[in-house]
Amino acid sequence: MKRYLLGLLRRVERKNAWQLAEAVGERDPQGVQRLLNSAKWDADAVRDDLREYVMEHLGDEVSGVLIADEIGFLKKGEKSVGVARQNTGTAGDTVECQVGVFVAYASEKGVAFIDRALYLPEEWANDPKRRAEGGVPEEVAFANKLELAKRMLERAFEAGVPAKWVLADSFYGRSHEFRAWLEERGRAYAVTCPTEYKRLRAVFPRSALRGVYARIRSNESLAMGHGIPRSLLSQRPARYLIASGGAGWCRGTRMPF
Repeated sequence: MKRYLLGLLRRVERKNAWQLAEAVGERDPQGVQRLLNSAKWDADAVRDDLREYVMEHLGDEVSGVLIADEIGFLKKGEKSVGVARQNTGTAGDTVECQVGVFVAYASEKGVAFIDRALYLPEEWANDPKRRAEGGVPEEVAFANKLELAKRMLERAFEAGVPAKWVLADSFYGRSHEFRAWLEERGRAYAVTCPTEYKRLRAVFPRSALRGVYARIRSNESLAMGHGIPRSLLSQRPARYLIASGGAGWCRGTRMPF
């Protein structure tokens, strides 16, 4: 297993059994094929072990945050599970690819992935033949990317991952349902929203918002504070929806720290 993982991390052009075997110094791919096809191991248990390891080394009550995002893996053909024409930032277009949804943990000590889920398009989820050929478990049904992200964040919450904030890009930020889901759980979040988002909604006390309104009218930037890491900010103007502990949210723009 260790050598296989090291092979995945190397710059191997195509990570098939033959090339991975060669990368780790084996004469043939039988060992890699046996690991992938015959070895019995629990992927979810490995995930939980990884999360505990990350928390042991990177966990921090003050600076820890959870980050939800999806990544596209360019892939052609019809056999690889989940491959379909999908929009992905990897290519900046709609292309044949697989899409994975991930949750990472970041703190001042470092950053690491702690959970993952393969997005299964409806054309795959509703095709018994393709599911059987690809070995898709019977219990796996169609779920959109927002639902996959929520499931992984819920696992992190239940495991007691020390994170003050949940961060995400505009794919998640534009979803009222996703933001409401976090607020219902009392989870503070900072999510990017599309620049065309014009509406300001807040349920903070009016006295607390008086200065915020004044700064919005004067086009000043809003201080984000509350432990949001510098790494969240970019050089390009962007809007963020900011909420703390389910109390509400307001719109703000990037400001220098």
